Amino acid sequence: MTSQTTVEKASREPQDTAVPAPAKGLRGHPWLTLFSVAIGVMMVALDGTIVAIANPAIQQDLKASLADVQWITNGYMLALAVSLITAGKLGDRFGHRQTFLIGVVGFAAASAAIGLSNGVALVIAFRVLQGLFGALLMPAALGLLRATFPAEKLNIAIGIWGMVIGASTAGGPILGGVLVEHVSWQSVFFINVPVGVIALLLGLVILKDHRAENAPRSFDIGGIVLLSQAMFCLIWALIKGAEWGWGDYKTLGFLGAAVALFVVFAFSQKNVREPLIPLAMFRSVPLSAGAVLMVLMAFAFMGGLFFVTFYLQNVHGLSPVDSGLHLLPLTGMMIVASPLAGVMITKFGPRVPLVGGMVCTAAAMFGMSQLEIGTSTLTMSIWFGLLGLGLAPVMVGATEVIVGNAPMELSGVAGGLQQAAMQVGGSLGTAVLGAIMASQVDSKLADNWTAAKLPPLSPEQLDQASSAVEVGVPPVDGNTPPEVAAKIAGVAHDTFVSGMSTAFMVAGIVAVVAALVATLTKRGANAEAGAGAGHI
Repeated sequence: MTSQTTVEKASREPQDTAVPAPAKGLRGHPWLTLFSVAIGVMMVALDGTIVAIANPAIQQDLKASLADVQWITNGYMLALAVSLITAGKLGDRFGHRQTFLIGVVGFAAASAAIGLSNGVALVIAFRVLQGLFGALLMPAALGLLRATFPAEKLNIAIGIWGMVIGASTAGGPILGGVLVEHVSWQSVFFINVPVGVIALLLGLVILKDHRAENAPRSFDIGGIVLLSQAMFCLIWALIKGAEWGWGDYKTLGFLGAAVALFVVFAFSQKNVREPLIPLAMFRSVPLSAGAVLMVLMAFAFMGGLFFVTFYLQNVHGLSPVDSGLHLLPLTGMMIVASPLAGVMITKFGPRVPLVGGMVCTAAAMFGMSQLEIGTSTLTMSIWFGLLGLGLAPVMVGATEVIVGNAPMELSGVAGGLQQAAMQVGGSLGTAVLGAIMASQVDSKLADNWTAAKLPPLSPEQLDQASSAVEVGVPPVDGNTPPEVAAKIAGVAHDTFVSGMSTAFMVAGIVAVVAALVATLTKRGANAEAGAGAGHI
């Protein structure tokens, strides 16, 4: 049976999909299932941002180089991005309950191993394992929600699920700052152990396995290898592009290899009995639009948030904890708005909330492009809150569009696609906006330095100064006289804020494009296939 036939048959004949019987007791209860998977997903979302706060302490304690510290983050990101779609396929094949529980145990165990490590090489190795097990968790959680909740309640469930991810992602720096400052860097990882134990116990008692009758029975090993290699080359090029240079042969080589591997992968999927990703899925315009929307949303959000943390800490001089507290309007608005977005999407469909959400996101980005060195907390809070209000319906609606427009037996692959789109978008946004910042600093720093009548810099000194200014750090040392240091700080912050303004303008334009893409979305055509279950 070809991939096209498989998808079309699933769309035409929803009765072929096993609809779960009404849940009795705790096992399979929809809202308890949501609570159980949210605990596990929270660990993965937290680790996306919490570790950044611990990196300086890890570097100092383990005598690690800058490259080593970068690998602590990059290893996790690469493993997660490369494995998500394959992990979703594993859930479709063996059951999302089993996949989720294995992910929980593995993620918690890898976290404990990191905390016990006495060398940076071990930390990096176990961070890669964290990413692999985290990839098992995320698509499986969506697959369980899709199979457990009836269609009229699914958006509300995804709204709460999105709220947990958003709150955990934005709250990571706050929790990480408290733990590193008052306990140790190891505690950032050890905290996952009790959370993992709770998620495991809840999962064993509550989660119920649901499998479609026409679930995949084999694996496309060749497709897995090709897709993994393509994703690795793409993400690696985005990670290293700023360091190597975007026109460097290594960057272009990895990007070219990624394109070639994606093309070979696409051709290979046409000739496999049970392909990893049936390409006929993408004949659904809403599903394809949802995936593109996730990329664009993550581009604007994660790329923009990257600069906000530097702005708060290095320009305003806030501590990691205080900078995290300044982001509470963003976190709080996502917590409040995500469930409400689920209700709106259920009532009106996803198109209007998605378009409105991206318009709000664009407005927030354009507003943040006007931030200055002395911008008040109140003004920042308005734009951060508007950003959270815009992101909430997009996180919820785009997820429903992707997962709901995929056949039930491909819900894990669809969940992996949704998460992979976020990872690619976030990496792309950080890379592109980072390149824009670097370009702005390179073009303006020398002139601003001269205009301030500071001592001239050699080309090598200017390069070093540019690297510092790109993250808002004034290039001064302990021997610099206070009055000169104040001038340098002024030049550095002015130049950084100018570059950040341009980056946010670009992010706003991307958000406008995303709003146009959102007009192509609609309610999931296959959402009813997963409708099932028990006491709501």
